[in-house]
Amino acid sequence: MPLKRTVKDLVMEASARIRTIPMDEAETLLDDPETLFVDIRDVRELDREGMIPGAYHAPRGMLEFWVDPESPYHKPVFASGKSFVLYCGGAWRSALATAALQDMGLEPVAHMEGGFTAWKAAGRPVVPRPAKS
Repeated sequence: MPLKRTVKDLVMEASARIRTIPMDEAETLLDDPETLFVDIRDVRELDREGMIPGAYHAPRGMLEFWVDPESPYHKPVFASGKSFVLYCGGAWRSALATAALQDMGLEPVAHMEGGFTAWKAAGRPVVPRPAKS
């Protein structure tokens, strides 16, 4: 039975209504104390490939729960008033996640063009996943 809408359809629809930050602009935001990069990839991807320096890891499956202040899983970082730039491996998961957070009312939120794969291929800075404290 064919799907009514594919994941590609969902990503295209989300991309039409969210902000996508070009990679060059994203790199300039690395040192902005009012911007937080949020890595939504699986922890195994972080261990294998590293992450953007200073990024906060929020697994995609928990993101909405961590953002919602009424959730028992809420993380205060998402109530910090910062701007959030989400990224994943190829910018599909982050497009969908950005749309979901935007729908929840989190502002400002955007995602990074090309995702971590494009970031790394362009020779931009990458660091190992920080050890858990």
